[in-house]
Amino acid sequence: MRNDVNNKNCDLRFDYFYGKEDLSNLYKGGFIRLPKSLFNEEKYRNLNNDSKYLYCLMLDRRSLSEMNGWRDEYGEVYIYYTIEEIQKELGCGNKKVSRLLKELEQCHLIKRCHQGLGYPNRILVKDIIKRPDFVSETVG
Repeated sequence: MRNDVNNKNCDLRFDYFYGKEDLSNLYKGGFIRLPKSLFNEEKYRNLNNDSKYLYCLMLDRRSLSEMNGWRDEYGEVYIYYTIEEIQKELGCGNKKVSRLLKELEQCHLIKRCHQGLGYPNRILVKDIIKRPDFVSETVG
């Protein structure tokens, strides 16, 4: 392990990656998927980075919902993610969370389904890769 920590404010010391086996340890801790489309496509270029991060967190929750069989009457996988949970996760207030959710809806990345009677909204997280207007870079 090299001993070249330059940042005096950082008490943690991490080692470098030396091979493939080191990367497998990284995956054990979990990770968030970050679709490159959020940064490469023109329609998402002006999307707030916090909105992009929230979308990635929602994608992560969607995977768990799918494993648990949470599907609506149309077979679409949904998640529950309350305003309070998002506030805690992102470290921000109610107004900002509302703005981020609205931005994701306006970009057609999510759809909130109001259930009423004090129940939390179901959120459908849309797949930006499986869009009719999406053309893969690998397709000739």
